[in-house]
Amino acid sequence: MRRSVILIRVIMLIMGMTATGACIADTQVNIVGLFSNKAVLIIDGGKPKTLSVGDVSQGVKLLSADSKAATLQIDGKVKQLGMGQAVSVGGSSAGAAPSVTLYANGQGHFLSDCQINGVTLKFLLDTGATTVALNSGDAKFANIDYKRGEIMKVSTANGVATAYRVTIDSLKIGGITLNQVDASVLEGGSPSIVLLGMSALNRLNMQRQDIAMTLTKKY
Repeated sequence: MRRSVILIRVIMLIMGMTATGACIADTQVNIVGLFSNKAVLIIDGGKPKTLSVGDVSQGVKLLSADSKAATLQIDGKVKQLGMGQAVSVGGSSAGAAPSVTLYANGQGHFLSDCQINGVTLKFLLDTGATTVALNSGDAKFANIDYKRGEIMKVSTANGVATAYRVTIDSLKIGGITLNQVDASVLEGGSPSIVLLGMSALNRLNMQRQDIAMTLTKKY
């Protein structure tokens, strides 16, 4: 009789642990295709699925979509994601560090949207860049008064260029927000998109698995 009671308690404990694990599991969603009223999603690392507005799959509902972004309802929470962006939603502990998962394109590059001072811009993850780098047009669009920065010369694929050392007030990638990030602004149209260099990446843990790159905020 005593053995039966102990066995029942062990089974209940295992069931409780399993239930707890299920509660804290996140739903991970990545946007891999955007169209008018449709979006292609990868949910929890599965195969890509095409959802039309109103469709629901694995607890993810597509509320709206166009060529720029999709609005999703995930486990009751509304999230807006651009092409290549990912989000994890669920019962993770309150102290969990913010993270975002990017997926490599056909050339093996990690591109997505970021927000600099609240303005949305495209970026390329570039471990070879010392700082975050952007062209003067993007800097103006992000309300960066770059000409007040320190003038310096930098080497580019097109030769030596004039650049300005600045500090970005706010840089947001998915659910990650970095404040006071060192950056370089180059006069002209190069680089064509923001280069997410080591002044930002040094503040993130980077973990790659196949075509997925997960960035997690260190501090």
